[in-house]
Amino acid sequence: MVFNFRVFKKQSPNGKLTMYLGKRDFVDHISGVEPIDGVVVIDDDYKDRKVFGQIVCSFRYGREEDEVMGLKFQKDLYLASEQIFPPPQKLATTTKLQERLKKKLGDNCYPFTFTLPPSAPASVTLQPGKEEEGEPCGVHYFVKVFVGENETDRTHKRGMVSMGIRKVQYAPSKQGRQPCTVVRKDFMLSPGELELEVTLDKQVL
Repeated sequence: MVFNFRVFKKQSPNGKLTMYLGKRDFVDHISGVEPIDGVVVIDDDYKDRKVFGQIVCSFRYGREEDEVMGLKFQKDLYLASEQIFPPPQKLATTTKLQERLKKKLGDNCYPFTFTLPPSAPASVTLQPGKEEEGEPCGVHYFVKVFVGENETDRTHKRGMVSMGIRKVQYAPSKQGRQPCTVVRKDFMLSPGELELEVTLDKQVL
Protein backbone atom coordinates (compact mmCIF):
# COMPACT_ATOMS: atom_id res chain seq x y z
CA MET A 1 0.00 0.00 0.00
CA VAL A 2 1.33 3.44 -0.97
CA PHE A 3 0.76 6.44 1.30
CA ASN A 4 0.86 9.89 -0.26
CA PHE A 5 1.31 13.07 1.76
CA ARG A 6 1.60 16.67 0.65
CA VAL A 7 4.24 19.07 1.92
CA PHE A 8 4.89 22.78 1.41
CA LYS A 9 8.39 23.73 0.30
CA LYS A 10 10.21 27.05 0.17
CA GLN A 11 13.86 27.87 -0.47
CA SER A 12 16.05 30.80 0.55
CA PRO A 13 17.21 33.20 -2.21
CA ASN A 14 20.74 31.71 -2.22
CA GLY A 15 19.43 28.14 -2.26
CA LYS A 16 21.31 27.14 0.91
CA LEU A 17 18.23 26.59 3.11
CA THR A 18 15.07 24.72 2.16
CA MET A 19 12.09 24.52 4.53
CA TYR A 20 9.35 21.88 4.44
CA LEU A 21 6.02 22.02 6.30
CA GLY A 22 3.29 19.39 6.30
CA LYS A 23 0.51 21.99 6.54
CA ARG A 24 0.01 25.72 6.93
CA ASP A 25 -3.20 25.82 8.99
CA PHE A 26 -2.85 24.98 12.69
CA VAL A 27 -5.99 24.59 14.77
CA ASP A 28 -6.52 26.12 18.21
CA HIS A 29 -8.52 23.55 20.23
CA ILE A 30 -8.89 25.94 23.22
CA SER A 31 -6.99 23.44 25.38
CA GLY A 32 -3.94 23.83 23.14
CA VAL A 33 -2.69 24.63 19.66
CA GLU A 34 -1.43 22.03 17.20
CA PRO A 35 2.40 21.96 17.14
CA ILE A 36 4.17 23.44 14.13
CA ASP A 37 6.46 20.67 12.88
CA GLY A 38 8.70 20.66 9.84
CA VAL A 39 12.24 20.16 8.62
CA VAL A 40 14.94 22.27 7.03
CA VAL A 41 17.56 21.01 4.58
CA ILE A 42 20.89 22.77 5.11
CA ASP A 43 23.53 22.99 2.39
CA ASP A 44 27.04 21.72 3.12
CA ASP A 45 28.35 25.29 2.84
CA TYR A 46 26.51 26.09 6.09
CA LYS A 47 27.94 23.21 8.13
CA ASP A 48 30.13 25.65 10.08
CA ARG A 49 27.33 28.16 10.64
CA LYS A 50 24.38 28.38 13.03
CA VAL A 51 20.81 28.09 11.78
CA PHE A 52 17.85 29.36 13.82
CA GLY A 53 14.10 29.06 13.50
CA GLN A 54 11.42 31.44 14.77
CA ILE A 55 7.65 31.93 14.83
CA VAL A 56 6.77 35.56 14.11
CA CYS A 57 3.35 37.14 14.65
CA SER A 58 3.00 40.24 12.48
CA PHE A 59 0.28 42.70 13.50
CA ARG A 60 -0.53 45.40 10.93
CA TYR A 61 -2.94 48.05 12.21
CA GLY A 62 -2.62 50.73 9.53
CA ARG A 63 -2.27 51.11 5.79
CA GLU A 64 1.21 50.75 4.35
CA GLU A 65 0.67 53.76 2.08
CA ASP A 66 0.16 56.00 5.15
CA GLU A 67 3.59 55.21 6.60
CA VAL A 68 5.68 58.40 6.36
CA MET A 69 8.80 59.78 8.08
CA GLY A 70 9.78 56.40 9.50
CA LEU A 71 6.38 55.75 11.10
CA LYS A 72 5.30 52.12 10.73
CA PHE A 73 1.87 50.66 11.44
CA GLN A 74 3.18 47.16 12.02
CA LYS A 75 4.51 45.26 15.03
CA ASP A 76 6.36 41.93 14.94
CA LEU A 77 6.13 39.61 17.96
CA TYR A 78 8.59 36.72 18.26
CA LEU A 79 6.56 33.97 19.91
CA ALA A 80 9.04 31.08 19.68
CA SER A 81 12.71 30.70 18.82
CA GLU A 82 15.24 27.88 18.83
CA GLN A 83 18.54 26.82 17.32
CA ILE A 84 18.03 24.17 14.65
CA PHE A 85 21.66 23.61 13.64
CA PRO A 86 23.89 22.50 15.24
CA PRO A 87 21.06 20.43 16.77
CA PRO A 88 20.65 20.43 20.57
CA GLN A 89 22.14 17.56 22.54
CA LYS A 90 18.71 16.50 23.81
CA LEU A 91 16.63 16.01 20.69
CA ALA A 92 12.86 16.33 20.88
CA THR A 93 10.58 13.52 19.75
CA THR A 94 10.15 13.61 15.98
CA THR A 95 6.79 13.25 14.26
CA LYS A 96 5.95 10.77 11.50
CA LEU A 97 6.12 13.55 8.94
CA GLN A 98 9.62 14.53 10.06
CA GLU A 99 10.80 10.91 10.01
CA ARG A 100 9.51 10.41 6.46
CA LEU A 101 11.07 13.63 5.22
CA LYS A 102 14.39 12.86 6.87
CA LYS A 103 14.42 9.42 5.25
CA LYS A 104 13.64 10.94 1.85
CA LEU A 105 15.83 14.07 1.99
CA GLY A 106 18.95 12.60 3.61
CA ASP A 107 21.35 13.47 6.42
CA ASN A 108 21.27 17.23 5.75
CA CYS A 109 17.65 17.32 6.94
CA TYR A 110 17.05 18.67 10.47
CA PRO A 111 13.65 18.70 12.25
CA PHE A 112 12.11 21.56 14.21
CA THR A 113 8.96 21.86 16.31
CA PHE A 114 7.37 25.04 17.67
CA THR A 115 4.39 25.54 19.96
CA LEU A 116 2.25 28.67 19.90
CA PRO A 117 1.20 30.08 23.29
CA PRO A 118 -2.53 29.74 24.10
CA SER A 119 -2.84 33.53 24.35
CA ALA A 120 -1.73 34.06 20.74
CA PRO A 121 -4.55 35.58 18.64
CA ALA A 122 -6.10 33.79 15.69
CA SER A 123 -5.11 34.80 12.17
CA VAL A 124 -7.19 37.69 10.83
CA THR A 125 -7.05 39.49 7.47
CA LEU A 126 -9.10 42.63 6.77
CA GLN A 127 -10.10 42.75 3.13
CA PRO A 128 -8.55 45.90 1.60
CA GLY A 129 -10.46 48.24 -0.67
CA LYS A 130 -10.09 48.19 -4.44
CA GLU A 131 -7.89 51.29 -4.47
CA GLU A 132 -5.72 50.33 -1.49
CA GLU A 133 -2.22 48.97 -2.05
CA GLY A 134 0.28 47.17 0.15
CA GLU A 135 -0.14 44.53 2.82
CA PRO A 136 -3.64 44.11 4.30
CA CYS A 137 -4.30 44.89 7.95
CA GLY A 138 -4.66 42.01 10.37
CA VAL A 139 -2.73 39.34 12.26
CA HIS A 140 -0.39 37.11 10.25
CA TYR A 141 2.03 34.35 11.26
CA PHE A 142 5.32 33.30 9.67
CA VAL A 143 7.84 30.51 10.18
CA LYS A 144 11.33 31.93 9.62
CA VAL A 145 14.56 29.97 9.26
CA PHE A 146 17.81 31.88 8.86
CA VAL A 147 21.57 31.65 9.26
CA GLY A 148 23.26 33.94 11.78
CA GLU A 149 25.55 34.25 14.76
CA ASN A 150 22.62 34.39 17.22
CA GLU A 151 18.82 34.58 17.36
CA THR A 152 18.78 38.32 16.68
CA ASP A 153 21.22 38.28 13.75
CA ARG A 154 19.02 38.60 10.68
CA THR A 155 21.49 40.50 8.49
CA HIS A 156 21.94 37.69 5.96
CA LYS A 157 18.81 38.28 3.88
CA ARG A 158 19.81 35.79 1.19
CA GLY A 159 20.25 33.11 3.84
CA MET A 160 16.69 33.42 5.16
CA VAL A 161 13.47 31.62 4.24
CA SER A 162 10.01 32.61 5.48
CA MET A 163 6.67 30.83 5.00
CA GLY A 164 3.26 32.13 6.04
CA ILE A 165 1.01 30.00 8.27
CA ARG A 166 -2.39 30.49 9.95
CA LYS A 167 -3.73 29.88 13.43
CA VAL A 168 -7.40 29.02 13.04
CA GLN A 169 -10.38 28.27 15.29
CA TYR A 170 -13.50 26.35 14.31
CA ALA A 171 -17.03 26.67 15.63
CA PRO A 172 -18.09 23.89 18.04
CA SER A 173 -19.55 20.80 16.37
CA LYS A 174 -22.29 20.43 19.01
CA GLN A 175 -24.77 23.11 19.95
CA GLY A 176 -24.24 24.34 23.51
CA ARG A 177 -26.61 25.98 25.95
CA GLN A 178 -28.78 28.81 24.71
CA PRO A 179 -27.11 32.11 25.73
CA CYS A 180 -29.20 34.08 28.19
CA THR A 181 -28.58 36.99 30.55
CA VAL A 182 -30.79 38.83 33.04
CA VAL A 183 -30.29 42.42 34.26
CA ARG A 184 -32.20 43.93 37.18
CA LYS A 185 -32.27 47.63 38.09
CA ASP A 186 -34.04 49.41 40.92
CA PHE A 187 -34.93 53.11 41.13
CA MET A 188 -34.25 55.41 44.07
CA LEU A 189 -37.56 57.32 44.00
CA SER A 190 -39.88 54.57 42.74
CA PRO A 191 -40.88 51.22 44.23
CA GLY A 192 -40.10 47.93 42.52
CA GLU A 193 -37.41 47.10 39.98
CA LEU A 194 -37.00 46.67 36.24
CA GLU A 195 -35.96 43.24 34.97
CA LEU A 196 -34.59 42.75 31.45
CA GLU A 197 -33.89 39.31 29.98
CA VAL A 198 -32.06 38.77 26.67
CA THR A 199 -31.85 35.38 24.94
CA LEU A 200 -30.12 34.32 21.71
CA ASP A 201 -31.22 31.41 19.54
CA LYS A 202 -27.72 29.90 19.40
CA GLN A 203 -24.19 30.46 20.66
CA VAL A 204 -22.55 31.31 17.34
CA LEU A 205 -24.19 33.66 14.86
